[in-house]
Amino acid sequence: MADVMEKSADNGVNAAPARPNIGDEQAAAILLLLFSEDEAAQILSRLEPDEVQQLSKVMYSVADIGAPEINVVLDRFVDRARHRTTVGYKADLQIESMLTAALGEQRAEAIVSRTAPKKKAAPNLEPLKWMASKDIVAMIEDEHPQIAALVLSFLSSDSAAEVLKLLPESEQDDIVYRLATLGKVSTDAIGTIEQLLNAFHAPQASAPVETGGNSASEIAAIMNLIGKKQSKRVIKSLAKRDKGIAGAIEDQMFTFADLVTLEVKDLGTVMRGVDNDSLVPALKGADDQLRERILSCMSSRAAQTLEDEIEERGPIPMADVIEAQRQVVAHARKLADNGEIVIGGSSDEYL
Repeated sequence: MADVMEKSADNGVNAAPARPNIGDEQAAAILLLLFSEDEAAQILSRLEPDEVQQLSKVMYSVADIGAPEINVVLDRFVDRARHRTTVGYKADLQIESMLTAALGEQRAEAIVSRTAPKKKAAPNLEPLKWMASKDIVAMIEDEHPQIAALVLSFLSSDSAAEVLKLLPESEQDDIVYRLATLGKVSTDAIGTIEQLLNAFHAPQASAPVETGGNSASEIAAIMNLIGKKQSKRVIKSLAKRDKGIAGAIEDQMFTFADLVTLEVKDLGTVMRGVDNDSLVPALKGADDQLRERILSCMSSRAAQTLEDEIEERGPIPMADVIEAQRQVVAHARKLADNGEIVIGGSSDEYL
């Protein structure tokens, strides 16, 4: 009997059919197709533009799926729904607290700014993220720079960069300064944007709310996307008005972690100009990938000596680590300004 069962299994007789392999995007698209048009529309209205675009593309590709695929998706949905708990309640506060305890306030703020979901606009400003850059420029080009800065604060970094590039160069640094110092905004200002949107026949939603400004990391992301030439000019003009703000933004435009993106030759050039007194604490706070890449730029003897020093130093205060990394980055920027290394590759963009 055992022999018969083995042969049957080998021949595929009575074997369970293989379950279709369906990715998460396909599963989401299939679920949407199972909803009514009104229900699917309500779900899509809560997504970001790029998510809607991607899902719509995937929905066309799964339009002809059969019962086996549908069953797999429904089983996955039920399984995940069954295991949902309140683990996400106030998760943002918990995550920020953990990062601060692990990395210190300054580094934690930088990480949160880069990884946390973008703050949502007031409901009546949601149409902004669906507008083309040229239409946003047409809407704000004759408005006060403070209104332009407020509009940019509700856009994603890439959209804000596109809009900023299309605005007059003479106004760019003023708008960036206002964006960096935005703080709390009155409901009257948001109401002004609502009126501008209504002029473009955008739908109106709920009442205005107050919002906050953008961090240095968020503005740095915009600067990274407008091109090296423009960003340098804006930062230089901004420094004349407020060196602190300009320096904070520039510090986030190229960080110690970004050294991993340099060519090996350029990274070696940077390392040759940094003494071990700075490099040891700097590498204490580096991830394994960056540490290995930096060590690979050195001779085996120098790399071993550095590793030994790191081990011998023991725990190092986070403030010393951050300061050492800042010095290394400052040296790298100086080399880049002198044309000795390239930051951001051959294109006119920062990394």
